[in-house]
Amino acid sequence: MLRRRNLFQERYNRFLTELKNEILSGDLKPGEFILPENTLSQKYKISRVSIRKALAELVEEGLIEKIPGKGNRVRLPDSEATRQTLSLTWFSGSYETEIVREWIRRFEATHPYVKVELHILPSDEYATLLAQMIEQGRGPDLFFVSDAHIRHLEALNKLDLFAPYLPPHLQPERDSYPQLFRMFTYEGELKAVPIHFSPVVICYNAALFAAAGITEHRAIRDWDELLELAKRCTSDTNGDGMVDYYGFCLSASMNRWPVFVLQNGGAFKSEDGTRSVFGSDQNIEALQFCVDLMYKYGVSPIYSHGSDYLAESLFKKERAAMVLSTYYFMNEFRDTELSWDVLPVPANKSNGTLLICGALGINKYSDKQLVAQSLIDYLTSVEAQTVLKRNGCTIPMLREVAENDKLLNPRIHPPHYNHFKSVMPYAYSLQDLHLKKSDIDLLYEELHELWANLETPAVVCRRIEDLMNGVPNELKTT
Repeated sequence: MLRRRNLFQERYNRFLTELKNEILSGDLKPGEFILPENTLSQKYKISRVSIRKALAELVEEGLIEKIPGKGNRVRLPDSEATRQTLSLTWFSGSYETEIVREWIRRFEATHPYVKVELHILPSDEYATLLAQMIEQGRGPDLFFVSDAHIRHLEALNKLDLFAPYLPPHLQPERDSYPQLFRMFTYEGELKAVPIHFSPVVICYNAALFAAAGITEHRAIRDWDELLELAKRCTSDTNGDGMVDYYGFCLSASMNRWPVFVLQNGGAFKSEDGTRSVFGSDQNIEALQFCVDLMYKYGVSPIYSHGSDYLAESLFKKERAAMVLSTYYFMNEFRDTELSWDVLPVPANKSNGTLLICGALGINKYSDKQLVAQSLIDYLTSVEAQTVLKRNGCTIPMLREVAENDKLLNPRIHPPHYNHFKSVMPYAYSLQDLHLKKSDIDLLYEELHELWANLETPAVVCRRIEDLMNGVPNELKTT
């Protein structure tokens, strides 16, 4: 038997829920009066008696107080019991952890009814652990995801765990950089809200440049000039046959070497993303240049591990004059005595660089979604984005903050920090290149022999193309 809808109860619950959420989210602040009872009665289409009953519940909870002759006013919380706890999850090892704590402190100061608990998950298998926690009902209300994390969640078929949201004050085309939002948009829905980003650029050691007689710090035109600068900076200072300084440090990370493919007019997939074109001449030439930097020209150390940290570590130790890096990893160099700066990546046949991004997603099963939205609203505000800019190298999502030179600090930011503006028009995410997690895993596995100089780029690129396209073993390119 179908039960008849109780419209009164639905309207009553809607009023109570909306008013409570306005208080908890900070839309109604302590000391502010709520609308008069007769206005609320008309708005929610329930009697004034029912309005008074709902308000009495909030008085009992300690959220509001009745002021005789004036109305109902939001009160300051008088105990922890009246505060709502919002859980936020981040990944371990993040350079932004202390910034996140400052964000929380500021948010709580203006949202006295909300307490934000920060939980740190191990960076290894972060996406898997996050999905498990949400599905088991232990998940956070709000969580950080990078573009790599969301690709992993897509591979796990867990994108339905997000509650789509776009802050009402935010217009991506006007206020930010549209490609950031594409990275977290699936089937027309923005799954998570970008908060910061990092394109790949070249970091260089100004002191090693000067020692090599390179005093004009400008954009590197092409690969020939990059190679020439790397040769000039590579040196065996004491003649013992050991290289003391490398001119360039190549990284086998998927967030680094694909830059050379883009610069050579190469691609990973067809324009519609349906088939691999990795065996193209442009890709083969790009990877040949990468290998030659190590084995033919000897201007880059030889190692095949895909960690970003190895390249940045050598640069930080002043053993490499140049390295591909992101603004996120530049946080390794802040507050050091290292003399460093940035340059846009060179072009060969075309301009191109990679882009990574971090965002915040809301747990679709959370019963505090409106409060979670209010925290995202704050983290995309000028105040919160300014805190990020003042305390780190990672670029804020909000354009007016990202491009504000007055916020630069020489102890943190390189002199030409704003080079990111010139590369954004040709910065591509791995999602833009139609690469899914399975493709990235395959590339990582199949390129080991190339980085070890055990196979030629032509053999490796064509084999990878066949594997991506599912060519049967007996038909694969040899």
